[in-house]
Amino acid sequence: MFPTPIQNYSLKINIGYRVILVITLLIWLLPLIAVMLTSIRTFEDVLAGNYWTFPKETAFLSNYAEVFADGKMAGFFLNSLIITIPTVIGTLFLSSLAGYSLAMHRFKLNLLVFAMFIAGNFVPYQILMIPVRNISIELGMYNSHMGLIIFHIAFQTGFCTFFLRNFIKELPFELIEAARADGATEWTIYRKIIIPLTIPALAALGVLEFTFIWNDYFWALILTQGDTVKPITVGLDVLRGQWTTAWNLVSAGSVVAALPPVIMFFILQRQFIQGLTFGAVKG
Repeated sequence: MFPTPIQNYSLKINIGYRVILVITLLIWLLPLIAVMLTSIRTFEDVLAGNYWTFPKETAFLSNYAEVFADGKMAGFFLNSLIITIPTVIGTLFLSSLAGYSLAMHRFKLNLLVFAMFIAGNFVPYQILMIPVRNISIELGMYNSHMGLIIFHIAFQTGFCTFFLRNFIKELPFELIEAARADGATEWTIYRKIIIPLTIPALAALGVLEFTFIWNDYFWALILTQGDTVKPITVGLDVLRGQWTTAWNLVSAGSVVAALPPVIMFFILQRQFIQGLTFGAVKG
């Protein structure tokens, strides 16, 4: 049986879609592939201008070892962990509390408070640069891990509250009413009902927030001074100044900086997809 014209047309569209997808993926991956190849090249190979071909001589161990040994990368990496992990935990905790309250408690200014959380996401960070820096200096938190943690939590809580409020709003309100009828406190409801049911959303937000905070350059540049507190994003700029022409070492540092968010995504990818697609087939 020969295919109909419609089937032929659909087949051509399907093939064209796959070809375009592969080409787009290759174009998107080309810079990443170039950086990864450069990170294992020898310095002589970089000077020879071999940027896209496979390295004639590899220096994988020596490049990455030198980055950590002489480039202060270990300290920058540790600073990023110290800043990012408490920020993500604090943001998810506060936003889940706020989201639960806005979704399940009915009070007069509910919509106004919710609108304020949303409005905060539309304020450009550049406008707040000088006031935030001055406040951090006045509070004695300038150039400190705690200063970055607190300000990151303050700026990220609005988006996370918006996300979690809408997620919790879709949960069956009967569960909350039944728990209250049984004498459960609000803290018990939050801890034993809301948190288990919002794990997919929390995982999705955890991955997003980890990536946002880990890759932050703006606030790390504004609120830090010196190498003791700088996270890895600002530390890479220090590496670029230290090794102006050693692009193999700078590329190795870039790969190290990019690994934690990627690892985080692969660990929580199932929960991440569940959290983002929750409610997509309802209605």
